[in-house]
Amino acid sequence: MASALDHEPHGDHQTRKATASGWIGSALEYYDFFIYATAASLIFPQIFFPKTDPKVAIIASLATYGVGYVARPIGAVFLGHWGDTHGRKTVLIVCMFLMGISTVGVGLLPTYEQVGLLAPALLVLLRLIQGFAVAGEISGASSMILEHAPFGRRGYYSSFTLQGVQAGQVLAAAIFLPLAHYMDPDSFMSWGWRIPFLLSVVVIIAGYIIRREVHETPAFAEEGQHGEIPNSPVIDAIKYSWKDMLRVICMALMNVIPVVTTIFGAAYAVQPGYGINFPKDVYLWIPVVGNIVAVVVIPIVGNLSDKIGRKPLVISGAILSGLLSYLYLYAISIHNLPLAVVASLLMWGVVYQGYNAVYPSFYPELFPTRTRVSGMAISQNLGTAVTALLPVLFVTVAPPGSTNIPMTIGSITLGVTIIAALAALSARETYRVHLNDLGNANAREVPKDEYDRIREQTRNAAQLAKA
Repeated sequence: MASALDHEPHGDHQTRKATASGWIGSALEYYDFFIYATAASLIFPQIFFPKTDPKVAIIASLATYGVGYVARPIGAVFLGHWGDTHGRKTVLIVCMFLMGISTVGVGLLPTYEQVGLLAPALLVLLRLIQGFAVAGEISGASSMILEHAPFGRRGYYSSFTLQGVQAGQVLAAAIFLPLAHYMDPDSFMSWGWRIPFLLSVVVIIAGYIIRREVHETPAFAEEGQHGEIPNSPVIDAIKYSWKDMLRVICMALMNVIPVVTTIFGAAYAVQPGYGINFPKDVYLWIPVVGNIVAVVVIPIVGNLSDKIGRKPLVISGAILSGLLSYLYLYAISIHNLPLAVVASLLMWGVVYQGYNAVYPSFYPELFPTRTRVSGMAISQNLGTAVTALLPVLFVTVAPPGSTNIPMTIGSITLGVTIIAALAALSARETYRVHLNDLGNANAREVPKDEYDRIREQTRNAAQLAKA
């Protein structure tokens, strides 16, 4: 009969500390990533680029934002290798320092008027470092939490990685938007915009204090004791797990949902060419409220994935959110602002979390310990990078003045989410597989009755520890 100790790594499982480290690290790193995205559209065109042609300045500024996505697959290769050879804790500290220093650097940059073309050149360089750093955060944090979590609770604890991501974006908005609203416009453009970037010093200090307290995961430590740490985890991941990497690439296309909600949806709703003319400030708050809803929903879904499995939630979340994109875009097309807001929150804040809350456990569970960070980081960031091209595709097939936009964009969105759902359907279920057996296509699942018994024991032990 299987027990909670069979095929599980031995050692000190610091579940709470690892979860707190993953949550706070992800929150702080995505705080940095989000304030750059906001500033790239609102501030940087006037600060870091020539004022002779405002349109060119806007395009160039948004291009620097896209550069971060170009750097992510490259960062995934290097940081994935580091995480699988030097440890999860080490790579997370590296990611934190790279992200924190580059973000503070943006806040200290001279303007175009001060140094000319050197200003945008330095901005691009720092953005490349940001994209490079963030590529290792989710895979490293997810792997660390997963490997510290008790059997039967991996989905719940790993979901806090993504809850941290959403919370970081809420924090960024909570700091950036009030500054932009209440400060004198000249003061904000002169120096106020730098405040959120300089506050990233907190990333370096708080993140290091928290992450240094977490031990390396027992699973990685055992790999080292047995001499099984690979010299080239990236090559091994591609060689032995290429099918699962392809599945993750396809599932990561689910990023189409936030793209439709906050990028194309916003352009469709507020740009004069489309003729809808919703208030712009509403679309500044839609991602904020959506992230707040997600913060509440994510651990609930993560816990549910430990009860019924990863695949049902990913598949249903993919297809239902794809279908809801029709409603969201239709609400915009008929100028129904309340319906558009409700549809966006339902699609992105709730249903999409069936995927978003589960992938931090599902992705790393598809790979063995020795290549876990590399396999997840590379494939997830490749899939996400593809979705960064979707706004251009959407505007190309549905430019201002075109008809039947909800059907056109909704159909593309549904098609992409169906690809993600099929990828999940083709994957093996992982939630009842012991940690040391993950990544093995022939691994046996613990029988459901025995799994439920072990899971209940784990929950009772956690409650006693709190008492």
